[in-house]
Amino acid sequence: MHIGKAIRLERIFNRDTRRTIIVPMDHGVTVGPIPGLEKMRDTVTSLVAGGANAGLVHKGQVKLGHRMQGRDFGLIVHLSAGTVLSPYPNVKRLVTTVEEAIRLGADGVSVHVNLGDETEGQMLADLGAVAATAAEWGMPLLAMVYARGPKVADEYAPDVVAHCARVGAELGADVVKVNYTGDADTFAHVVECACVPVVIAGGPKLDSTRAFLDMVRVSIDAGGAGLSVGRNVFQHRDPTRLVQVLGRVVHDGMAVDDALDGYEDVL
Repeated sequence: MHIGKAIRLERIFNRDTRRTIIVPMDHGVTVGPIPGLEKMRDTVTSLVAGGANAGLVHKGQVKLGHRMQGRDFGLIVHLSAGTVLSPYPNVKRLVTTVEEAIRLGADGVSVHVNLGDETEGQMLADLGAVAATAAEWGMPLLAMVYARGPKVADEYAPDVVAHCARVGAELGADVVKVNYTGDADTFAHVVECACVPVVIAGGPKLDSTRAFLDMVRVSIDAGGAGLSVGRNVFQHRDPTRLVQVLGRVVHDGMAVDDALDGYEDVL
């Protein structure tokens, strides 16, 4: 592996566990300034205090979240975007380059692809082009790949999620982010077929923090490399303590009940 890429990956992944807690905060472009993202620097501070490994933002949020003090925090700059206001909300187009992310101090970049959309071909072409440029610069690439389109009956179906993960890996991603399939056996198959580290998405905000923690625990048991979850983390009433519990699950290998010992207020 390119030494620059290896060094940057260690700013995103815990170098001892090879797992990660990534918190995406790119929602402002997609759905607007939702609760939890009004004051970016405060949000980032709370996540760092909890021990999150990295945050994922659009280019304009880098300066808003830069704290200039405290513990280091991995930076992933998201390169593609689309909004729910568009008549084609599943279309994601590149709005930033790898080179611009480098100038911003990024440790990694990410691209979003929605398989099944009518513009899938363009999104796949964008992913392939970004992968080539990222490889040239030694920049880690996270591919968020979901199945969303008229032919997709269930975006969480194991075979569909496995296809998403494989597409990201085959087109050059170093890490893929996909939906969780719902159980250990099927997710283990996704991880095995991906051939690169797989992190789970959080999806819509869950009503139960316990359900979220259980999902993370099972995904880790199935071979997952951690999580890339936004709303279920930064919209929690105490993101710092939630991330501390997640660290016990993801990095310390604790069962959920053990991880919650002393943190029962998180539920």
